[in-house]
Amino acid sequence: MKPQQIGQAYNQITHLWESERFNMDNGIEQHKKAISFVSARGNALDIGCGCTGRFIELLSNEGFTPKGLDVSTEMLKIARKRYPHIPFVLADICEYTLPEKYDFITAWDSLWHIPLSEQRAVLTKIIESLNVGGVFIFSFGGTATEGDHTDDYMGPDVYYSSLGKNGFLSLFIELGCVIRHLEFDQYPEFHTYLIIEKA
Repeated sequence: MKPQQIGQAYNQITHLWESERFNMDNGIEQHKKAISFVSARGNALDIGCGCTGRFIELLSNEGFTPKGLDVSTEMLKIARKRYPHIPFVLADICEYTLPEKYDFITAWDSLWHIPLSEQRAVLTKIIESLNVGGVFIFSFGGTATEGDHTDDYMGPDVYYSSLGKNGFLSLFIELGCVIRHLEFDQYPEFHTYLIIEKA
């Protein structure tokens, strides 16, 4: 599946994030941990920001100047209504040229939807867009090996891919990054997150 198809799938399921049952604390503690490694409080980017704005709000409160990026038109309609003062960009991160440098980038539960063949290029682009000392947090499928699959757990078919934990670690080490934290935060599920610092 191409990212545009992922966006169309997410257009159908915005209600899952608008529901009172959605846990707005999801990922917040992990982001606070990542923010603790950052010394500068400049530009921040939320890739695959969705509609809740919970990371945008956290980053604003922590002194960053955040922006959001997503491939779903309906998610961004909701986000823009909630945060009219925040810039939101409708774009495919695989094709989008990041226009500035950032002190903090998050991609929580989003990059696992890009094609497996694009993972390395997109992650390299993200690291190149960080200032020295900038921090990147993202979640991924912490499988032993790289692979991809499609499932309809949320309703429509949605694609997932992962380089596997060793694949991600190898890439970031190759890019000269410092690995600050890796955690299987929903063990025994494969949900995993990494905190990376650009050296």
